[in-house]
Amino acid sequence: MTILSSFFNRASNAIHAYPSCSKLLVLCTISSGGLVAYSESQAEPGSGIPSEKKKKVLVLGTGWAGTSFLKDIDISHYDVQVISPRNYFAFTPLLPSVTCGTVEARSIVEPVRKIIKKRDGEVQFCEAECVKIDAAGKRVYCQSNIDNNLVGNKEFSLEYDYLVIAVGAQVNTFNTPGVQENCHFLKEIEDAQKIRRTVIDCFEKAVLPGLSEEERKTNLHFVIVGGGPTGVEFAAELHDYIQEDLVKLYPMAKDLVKITMIQSGDHILNMFDERISSFAENKFQRDGIEVLTGRRVVNVSEKEVAMKIKSTGESCSIPHGIVLWSTGVGTRPVIKDFMEQIGQKNRRVLATDEWLKVKGCDNVYALGDCASIDQRKIMEDIAIIFKAADKDNSGNLNVKEFEDILDDIIIRYPQVELYLKSMHMSDVTDLFKDPRGTDATEVDIEGFKSALSHVDSQMKSLPATAQVAAQQGAYLSRCFNRMEQCEQNPEGPQRFRGSGRHQFRPFSYKHFGQFAPLGGEQTAAELPGDWVSMGHSTQWLWYSVYASKQVSWRTRVLVVSDWLRRSVFGRDSSRI
Repeated sequence: MTILSSFFNRASNAIHAYPSCSKLLVLCTISSGGLVAYSESQAEPGSGIPSEKKKKVLVLGTGWAGTSFLKDIDISHYDVQVISPRNYFAFTPLLPSVTCGTVEARSIVEPVRKIIKKRDGEVQFCEAECVKIDAAGKRVYCQSNIDNNLVGNKEFSLEYDYLVIAVGAQVNTFNTPGVQENCHFLKEIEDAQKIRRTVIDCFEKAVLPGLSEEERKTNLHFVIVGGGPTGVEFAAELHDYIQEDLVKLYPMAKDLVKITMIQSGDHILNMFDERISSFAENKFQRDGIEVLTGRRVVNVSEKEVAMKIKSTGESCSIPHGIVLWSTGVGTRPVIKDFMEQIGQKNRRVLATDEWLKVKGCDNVYALGDCASIDQRKIMEDIAIIFKAADKDNSGNLNVKEFEDILDDIIIRYPQVELYLKSMHMSDVTDLFKDPRGTDATEVDIEGFKSALSHVDSQMKSLPATAQVAAQQGAYLSRCFNRMEQCEQNPEGPQRFRGSGRHQFRPFSYKHFGQFAPLGGEQTAAELPGDWVSMGHSTQWLWYSVYASKQVSWRTRVLVVSDWLRRSVFGRDSSRI
């Protein structure tokens, strides 16, 4: 029995030493003929066996922010569930290319279940739409959009420990009459496919016998409302589609086609460098694309777009065959309802802190187009920062004392670094130079306030772009993966209000540039370091960047093959 007991002890130690052995069964016979069985099992992480230690993380949305979070989250620590009305991720920057057949719709989508498939476990996905968030009860209510003919309950609810809201935004119509009924949008794959069919319909209708020339011109008048990146890229894609493919198939329509862009501001692409805006306007003028600036659309009917000229107040209208509305984004109803619950009723989007946590909620995070970071102003904490830096309580701050907390200030208040760059200052100590440029050895509280008084002028809201959303998703997943570790060893900056350090470093956006394809194999780009590039060479840079940013090798190959197919065979004009 001593030998047998020793054997069992060694077997048990071996099992604990090698957790990859999930189950071990030992059978042996005793001299008396009896059978003794020893069994011990241990669940592997992600083996499907529920663990009470795992917190439930519920993710709403499979766009750029949600997908980036899901790709990097360590599910051995969390029980992750995903809710989205679409079971795929779409590479939205290429949606304008889908509208004209330059790229096929299925080439830029990847099934969510492929993306969330993990080696060490499973992320649960439900194709449904979140219709209500109960922050107090930590529960969300969902509704399936799948065909009603199928049996089963469409509505269900889920509990959560952590909620990640990444539902994106919807098109902002500004409550303009007729927009919802008579305009096309370009936010989803379905929108791009609908536009592609409608463009062909316009040409087919225009060449039918019995129509007057005025009616043909109306059917072939394509109007784009909004001079931002989406509207500009669609106008460029449509122009290339018409000139390179459709006029060959519909020769009688060649002199009847017209593209008009309406912009309320003074220039298109006004969020880009002035040189790019000017280049785009000149390019469109050469291509025959009419750009109407300084005009606000007041009504869209089935046949006309009514506008008001902002400088004179005069009203005018133009006929249309199709209208694309691309004027920014608005808040989804579920987010509006949630904002009312948590005291953010009068805001346009959810307000979060610098760690992407929704203000007024515990364990709720929001990222992407549905949220905006409410960056804290340095002037609100200026007295506390001064006191924290003044170690000897002398009432004056010397350079050494300031340098000791400099890194924490720059991390906690990123507008400081932006201000230094805008003022072309090589070092933060340049803030304390006197008017003659002489370095100050000490500064009192008033001098400290004066030196940093203009820093908050550099605070800007992050743009609602895929680049921002993807970085936020990746950042939040890193925070979740390091949550336990950083509770014991915080990695964030010093807490100026309170003691210790913040658990994580706040989110910091890094801008890698932005593109504006202008058609005719020409693209404009803003690159890091205030570089501007325009022309044919930039188009090849656009090709390489967009191919490399695809979510999988499958979509990467499909997109590149679509570009090659278009260059050899042209675009497909079939109405499918």
